[in-house]
Amino acid sequence: IESGNVKLNQKVIIMPDRLTCEVVGIFGEDENSAENEKTSAVCGDNVRLRLRGVDDEAISQGYVLTDIKNPCHTTRAFDAQLRILDVKNIITAGYNSVLHVHTAVAEVTMTKLLHKLNKEGLKSRAPPPFVKQRDACIVRIVTNKAICVERFADYPQLGRFTLRDEGKTIAIGKILRLAHPNAGAGSAAASAAHAN
Repeated sequence: IESGNVKLNQKVIIMPDRLTCEVVGIFGEDENSAENEKTSAVCGDNVRLRLRGVDDEAISQGYVLTDIKNPCHTTRAFDAQLRILDVKNIITAGYNSVLHVHTAVAEVTMTKLLHKLNKEGLKSRAPPPFVKQRDACIVRIVTNKAICVERFADYPQLGRFTLRDEGKTIAIGKILRLAHPNAGAGSAAASAAHAN
């Protein structure tokens, strides 16, 4: 459980597909033994949940089990602050890589380089034509599918990510702004890590 709590018979929603279900079992470390069944779990607990109203096949890696009254955001585009770590050449708008955020994995494109940041963290006035290793910048990232994310300032666990390319981590980042929150909700995207 990343944050909050979960109780038996609680109605929950699985994002990004907005699947409504009910928690009918909460189990501790040993999967289904009766002595490890709990009535609730809180942040930090490692539990397995039995859900009613959803098939196992409907849940994939990167999905998030969330409160029905305040579901997490899903989006296909966001603005992020990046620190470029290890890249052979320069990075320009149109650069493709693989995003890893919580348990979700998605192919992404940096569609715009919005600002370069100096050592004090101040933004450039004009968009940079490129960024290179050890640069800090603000970029627009577009994903190939809807993913569950939040702004880093609101919820760090769902707001920090890494970008990988050719087997290496090329950048770390944090989400500053969601473009079109909940865009693409209901599409078949990535899976239920937080439900485990």
